[in-house]
Amino acid sequence: MSDDEELKKLREQRMAEMAQQQQAQQQQAAAQAHQKQTLDAQKQMLLAQILTSDARARLANIKLARREFAEALEMQLIQAFQSGSLRGKIPLNDEYFKSLLVQLQNNNQKRERKITFR
Repeated sequence: MSDDEELKKLREQRMAEMAQQQQAQQQQAAAQAHQKQTLDAQKQMLLAQILTSDARARLANIKLARREFAEALEMQLIQAFQSGSLRGKIPLNDEYFKSLLVQLQNNNQKRERKITFR
């Protein structure tokens, strides 16, 4: 076997390996996307049980302005629902949801410390 033939064979093997790696990465990305979609669907189902349509609309508006805050709020609501601390209050109407938001805002303001230099 000549050097050219060996080199050609090695290139073909390497190309096949790279194609397999790329295919594995694509499959992994597709699996992650599917898992994210499933989790999002479950989260939306729970939020539909927890909040009235007006409260969900308010949450959607908050999500447009402050995505991270809204996602953290969603997780807090789901955890409170699953722990049973929202019993008797479900579904939360918009007025009650607004009062929760005010409480969260007050709690966050108390936690923030301001340092001033003189």
